[in-house]
This record gives sequence, structure tokens and C-alpha cells, in this order.
Amino acid sequence: MDLATILGIVSGFGLITFGIGLGNIGNFISLSSVAITIGGTIAALVASTPGDVLKGVGKHLKIALSANKYDPKQYIETLVDLAQSARKHGLLSLESRAMELEEPFLKDSVLLIVDAYDSDKVKQMLEQELKFLDERHAKCFKLYERGAGFCPAFGMIGTLIGLINMLKDLNIDSGGGSGIGQGMSLALVTTFYGSIFANLFFSPISNKLKARHADEMVCKQIIVEGVLSIQSGENPKFIREKLISCLSDKEKEKMREEA
Repeated sequence: MDLATILGIVSGFGLITFGIGLGNIGNFISLSSVAITIGGTIAALVASTPGDVLKGVGKHLKIALSANKYDPKQYIETLVDLAQSARKHGLLSLESRAMELEEPFLKDSVLLIVDAYDSDKVKQMLEQELKFLDERHAKCFKLYERGAGFCPAFGMIGTLIGLINMLKDLNIDSGGGSGIGQGMSLALVTTFYGSIFANLFFSPISNKLKARHADEMVCKQIIVEGVLSIQSGENPKFIREKLISCLSDKEKEKMREEA
């Protein structure tokens, strides 16, 4: 589990609750506000998002709340090991090694060079796959980005509804005025809900998915560079240094110390 994401969201709601005060929580509970803000946001998302993306919401949340599984250092070590094997026994020896790999992209990439495809074609195929991956993931980010935009918008709609009801109750001829407090409460609570869910749910999930995507892309770009280097017969030590250059300065230093 990614404790940082969970801790951030939970502590955010907790601090807001503390600021409100336990004795005043009831003033901020409104089913009509929930229906307008959350219900309206969900309805707008359903109307504006392809079905295949909506079906993946559970998977998106799992990815955002799970620990990062992409470690570039691990991929570098695997590629260097494959390079050493190819240097000693030839590219064909990598076929059996490839079948043992759990990462589908790495497995398919190694099999491409084992099948003796032209290096330019291999590079083109792998980069095209990364392009499609980037486009698929972007659809997921946009779902939560739209949610972060819809929430305040529906909060404002709720505010307008509350103000309209409040002004109607101000009609002297009707002897109104009893619903002013209720109307004003609805007007403000919906805006409150919209801001809360936009900034403590939709935006954090969107940003976390972007971070996971960035980590995955770095690892897969390392795979592309490493596989092409193996195919060209480069020295494993040189391949290692080349791939390490893709890392941050801190990670570079750590890997070189371990080596």
C-alpha cells in the first residue's frame, strides 16, 4: 500500500473535521448537497467518459493506493544480465531467458531481437507501443482531472439553487422567511463539498496516476534502450553505464556504489 497517499487523504479529511469541530459536524451534513455535488459529478463523468475507461476505475484506485512496482534499478540489472548472456552464448540463448520474465513488455522486447528483426523496426515497434501506452493512460488521468473540475462546478450549481430558494422565501407577500437558513445552508455546503472532493480525492488520484505513469515510462524506455544495445552487441559494462544515465543523480551514485 502507498501509505503517503492514504495518509494524505485521511489526514486532510481529519484536519478539516477538526477545524469544523465535532459539535458542528451536523451543520455540514446535507443529503441534498451530496446529491447535487457528488451525484452531479458522477453523472457528468459518465456522460463524458468512454465506457472502457469507466470500467477501470477500480483498477485506477488500486494503482494509486498501491506501492510503486516499477524500480528502474531492477530493470537495469536484468538487462545487463541478459547482455552478458547474449555476449557469451549469442542472442538465441535469450529465448529461454525471455520466457522466464514476468514483465510482458520486457519479454516481448527480448523476443523481438531473438527473432532477428531489424534494429530500426524493433525500435519503431517498441516506441509505437509506448506511444499507445501513453495515450491510454492519458485517458485515465483526464477522467480524474475532469472530476476535479466538475466538483466545484456542481458545488456552484448547488449554491445557485440554495440562493434561488432563499430569495424566493424572502417574498414578503408569501409571509416567507422560514426557509432562508435552509436555503443559505444548501448554498454554502454544496460549494464546500465541491472543493473538498476536488482537492482531496480527484486531484490527488490524478496526480498519483501521473506519477505511476512516469515511473512506468522511465522503466520501459530503459528496456527499449537496453534491448537495442544488446541487439547491437555492445559491452555489458557500457550498457550498464548507458542505462544508469537515465536515473537521477542520487540513484546513479547508489548503483555505482553497489557495483
